[in-house]
Amino acid sequence: MAASNNPQSSTSHKHINMKKILYIAPLLLLAACGPKPAANNKEQAKAELEKLKKQQTELNEKIAKLQAQIGAGDSSKVTDVSTLAVKSQSFTNYVQIQGSIDAQDNVTAYPQAAGTITAINVKVGQHVGRGQVLAQLDNSVLRQQIAQGEAQLSLAATVYQRQKALWDQKIGTEVQYLQAKSNYEAGQKQLAAAKEQAAMYTIKSPINGTVDQMDLKLGQVAQPGQTGIRIVNADNLKVKANVPESYSGRINAGDKVKVLVPDAADSVMATVTFAAKVIDPASRSFAIEVKLPGRKTLRPNMTAVLKIADYNAPKAIAIPVNAIQRSENGSFVFVDQNATAKRVAVTLGATYGGLTEVKTGLNGGEQLITMGASEVEDGDKIKVIQAVN
Repeated sequence: MAASNNPQSSTSHKHINMKKILYIAPLLLLAACGPKPAANNKEQAKAELEKLKKQQTELNEKIAKLQAQIGAGDSSKVTDVSTLAVKSQSFTNYVQIQGSIDAQDNVTAYPQAAGTITAINVKVGQHVGRGQVLAQLDNSVLRQQIAQGEAQLSLAATVYQRQKALWDQKIGTEVQYLQAKSNYEAGQKQLAAAKEQAAMYTIKSPINGTVDQMDLKLGQVAQPGQTGIRIVNADNLKVKANVPESYSGRINAGDKVKVLVPDAADSVMATVTFAAKVIDPASRSFAIEVKLPGRKTLRPNMTAVLKIADYNAPKAIAIPVNAIQRSENGSFVFVDQNATAKRVAVTLGATYGGLTEVKTGLNGGEQLITMGASEVEDGDKIKVIQAVN
């Protein structure tokens, strides 16, 4: 088919194409400038999800609060508890310190001069008296000097007595009488000095007590300050202990103390007889002593536990420790108020022997919840299964 050469037909075709272009162009422009459906839906979904999550969190918090309120006020919940009648009673706080038993008189007897042991007059465990000779050292040379001195003194005494008799009759001279008297008195002093020197070669007991330790042998050379016999008076005992510096203002001489001796299964009541005023800079403690009454079961070096009463309240409110609870706002307890648990804030004092003193909060007469106290809240219904008056 031959191509048309009609100018009018060609012009008309161009107008139709132009109309199509003008119609399509705005559509393309709207498509380019308009929103992207896929991306827009994704952003909306994320925003909606965040909104729902926030609502869910708020709902969960409201549900938890409502459940707590419903649980706390649930009149059907009843907790079994035990109660204790709160009463005024004597409360004593003790400071517990460990010490050791020592003899009030615990000494070692030594010779005053060096010498060979020639006799041992006692044995371990034997009771001895003050001044008793426990062992004898060789003093033969001194004994000879004493014998010679006694003979010279006897002669001097005879001469003095005769010279005195003559002088009383005004016979002889005064010089002769005075010389005889001087010789006699000098002889007495020399003999006494020799006897004292001879006594230095003995070991004597300085106290009444029992021979506790002795490692001497015949023929052994004893030295002053090195070779001795220990004497202990077991009837006069005391407890020595070191008390921490923190108790310096609470423990004084005269305080009552209970002494426990675990190894002897014994205990005694006593009094602090001595409390040092100076703090040891090394141990940061001060020494105390407690004199003990006579006890056959007690021995030196036994371990003793001192329970010293440093605080006493004759009329105090003291409750079991396990009935007390603590929170950020302080300590509190629960009491029975018409079969309902009531929370009461308390101020506490000292604690000893499983009891704690209550300074404020309880006045006596309350029914304190003991067993089950940790399972109740303020306002809970309770059932008392055991009440102690």
